[in-house]
Amino acid sequence: MSTGFFDGIDRVRYEGPDSDSPLAYRHYDPDEIVMGKRMEDHLRFAVAWWHSFAWEGGDPFGGPTFERPWHPQDDMGRARMKADVAFEMFEILGQPFYCWHDVDLRPEQGNFADNLSTLEEITDYLGEKMQGTGTRLLWGTANMFSHRRWMSGAATNPDPDVFAFAAATVKGCMDATHKLGGQNYVLWGGREGYETLLNTDMGAEMDHMGRFLSMVVEYKHKIGFDGTILVEPKPQEPSKHQYDFDVATCIGFLRKYGLEGEVKLNIEQGHAILAGHSFEHELALAAAEGMLGSIDMNRNDYQSGWDTDQFPNNVPEVALAYYHVLKAGGFTTGGTNFDAKLRRQSLDAEDLIAAHVGAMDVCARGLKAAAAMLEDGGLEAALAERYAGWQRPEAQAMLDSDLAAIQARVLDEGINPAPRSGRQERLENYVNRFV
Repeated sequence: MSTGFFDGIDRVRYEGPDSDSPLAYRHYDPDEIVMGKRMEDHLRFAVAWWHSFAWEGGDPFGGPTFERPWHPQDDMGRARMKADVAFEMFEILGQPFYCWHDVDLRPEQGNFADNLSTLEEITDYLGEKMQGTGTRLLWGTANMFSHRRWMSGAATNPDPDVFAFAAATVKGCMDATHKLGGQNYVLWGGREGYETLLNTDMGAEMDHMGRFLSMVVEYKHKIGFDGTILVEPKPQEPSKHQYDFDVATCIGFLRKYGLEGEVKLNIEQGHAILAGHSFEHELALAAAEGMLGSIDMNRNDYQSGWDTDQFPNNVPEVALAYYHVLKAGGFTTGGTNFDAKLRRQSLDAEDLIAAHVGAMDVCARGLKAAAAMLEDGGLEAALAERYAGWQRPEAQAMLDSDLAAIQARVLDEGINPAPRSGRQERLENYVNRFV
């Protein structure tokens, strides 16, 4: 049944590259076979509940600009209306998945018991909606950064009562995710860090964070949750420094606390940029260490030093991202979540549909380019050639040798290597053939 919010907007369909419709897929054909798999099953698109439905259009210098029928989001009637609109949009887009934070779904009650009760109520309602549409839950998570109780962190808070409130909150969110058949559970430590070292015991906070994550893994197994536990790297904003700074930091953290076999990473393009990396760097590193789980696909404005969460529109960047995803074997429980929001001047319901349509087309083009590069094999051949010397027996033996023996070999054989070109420009030209 129509909510009226998207009146006049029909279901978006694939019409091909020559379509001039502003609300049609030109490149995203869910049934197109790419490397032996349906495009929809490769990309596993998800809508972010927070940015698409809960965000009101504010920024650090101004208040809300969106006037939605479910604003203010302060009672369960409006929460159900928001869910009705969300599932109508999923149907319009043909969206296979969605994601949520607990506070996106239900109003803040000010105490844990009522927060839990309203979360259970609204997720029961979501379960009913899911049965009628086929849209599934990619992942759930807890917002433990917005309310003032979290101002000094959640798992890393100096107050043990806040730690307890956080643990209780995560249990409730994991239960809700499990109930809805979620395929992952994400922890993003928005304020798990510090503002100043003058009042911070960094060692204690990281130990508490490590124990908290261990409890999450233990509870996953206790309830028989088959999904993946994911953590999401982010360097700063809102905290001056966050303990989950980037992929490398997260991997080191997981290994320190013996969780590297239990937890994978949810990697966001915007967070990679804030950390001083490229998206492909973060994806390639996670893949190399067997910890690539899922992605948040968005972009930052390169003229801005903060997390602008814009929908993706750069096909070459997206192609290189999916190149590393495909090279790693593709998603299993993970997918492509659009952790992206409209610009605060984009007020219309149609803007919300158009943003997702354009982003899905960009990802489809990127996926096909990535698949074409892999099938062509040019990058892999160049890589194999560059490292071919390491396949020689004497090179492999050197890794089990010692410095003295290696020096003796260099002297004995008169080794004096000449530099070899990295051929970067030729490889960049190669990539541009596909995008």
